[in-house]
Amino acid sequence: MGQISKNARTASLTQRFYCPCGGEIKMKTIFSSGKVRNMAECEKCHRQERRPRDFK
Repeated sequence: MGQISKNARTASLTQRFYCPCGGEIKMKTIFSSGKVRNMAECEKCHRQERRPRDFK
């Protein structure tokens, strides 16, 4: 049986983060004071943090 080449393999993984309140965390890009910043925001309680892991 032949093996699959490394270029033919497709591994798409979407990681989902959840807030303690039960809402899903979405990443947003905000342009403020001349800088582009990535912010994580909960859809349910609208809490904002720098990274998804800061919600713990």
